[in-house]
Amino acid sequence: MRMKRAGVGAFTAGVVALVLYASYAPESAADSTSAAQNQIRAELEKWTRDFDSGNASEVCSLFAPDLISNFRGEPEDTYNSLCANLQMALADPAKTYHYDLEIREILVSGDLAVVRLVWTLKVRPKNGSEEMKREPGMDMFRRQPDGSWKIARYMAYEAPYP
Repeated sequence: MRMKRAGVGAFTAGVVALVLYASYAPESAADSTSAAQNQIRAELEKWTRDFDSGNASEVCSLFAPDLISNFRGEPEDTYNSLCANLQMALADPAKTYHYDLEIREILVSGDLAVVRLVWTLKVRPKNGSEEMKREPGMDMFRRQPDGSWKIARYMAYEAPYP
């Protein structure tokens, strides 16, 4: 009888240990991927709000310090040159800007992610008609030491607007 009780006690302790372990186990790969996709989506949406509201102090927060970017027909940009261009555009009182964001796909692998997206830029001069530019692109995000996701590389081009 003692052996049976000892066996039942050991079994119960094992089940309890397994349940406790499972509740503290790291998140699954699917959960981790979904969390990263949600963080990246939130970062892109925040950037869009900051840009559209003219918040020049925040428009560089989406980009990693080692950023390299390519836009068809333009010289390669770095973090410093891109930020200077963004802030200069937002400071221009003769124009207003508005971006619409369309995320097509977010692929995550470890600390890297690739986002296929399309930006639609509307530029409205104070004394003129609105211009629209469609800019498909691909952004490569890297998880930063603080856990945030930043764009480290991107390529974009202007496409005909339908």
